[in-house]
This record gives sequence, structure tokens and C-alpha cells, in this order.
Amino acid sequence: MIHSVLHDPQDSVAVVVTEGVQAGQALTALILDQDRTIQIPCHANIPLGHKVAMKDMAVGDTVVKYGVDIGKVVAAIKVGQHAHVHNIKTKRW
Repeated sequence: MIHSVLHDPQDSVAVVVTEGVQAGQALTALILDQDRTIQIPCHANIPLGHKVAMKDMAVGDTVVKYGVDIGKVVAAIKVGQHAHVHNIKTKRW
């Protein structure tokens, strides 16, 4: 089962595409540009449509989703954690 998708293996977050993603399970992430899957650990319950971190990110790091800069990290994020408004903010203001 595919749990999340990302375009490029360099994306720092993937989008969760199934309901019921729970801490402690292994997630299968589909890399669309390469038509292959990878496994990552899940360390938080993550709602459908929200982001999961694909790598560790420090405060100030740029967050990349689908090859696009979507903001900066404002609280450290570990691989497999929920990446959302509590730890990512836009660079626009």
C-alpha cells in the first residue's frame, strides 16, 4: 500500500494519501519521478493530505514539496514526523 507521495527523492516532505497513518508504522512512499517506492518510519499520527518529513530538518532549513520551496522550518523536524503549520512557515512574510 502506498501511504505517501513525493515527486523527487530530494523532496524533504511527502504528502500522506491514505487515512489512518499512525505513529509506529512503516510508511511506503512513492517517488513519482522515478516510479519507485521507499520505506520510512512514521513517528506521529498524520492526517490525510498532510505532510510527512522525508529527512531530518533543522530550524531555518528550506522545505521542498514536489520540487518547490514551500517554506522554512521553524521547529526541528525528524524523518517520519508530521510536517505542518506548527513547524513550517511561509517565507512570504
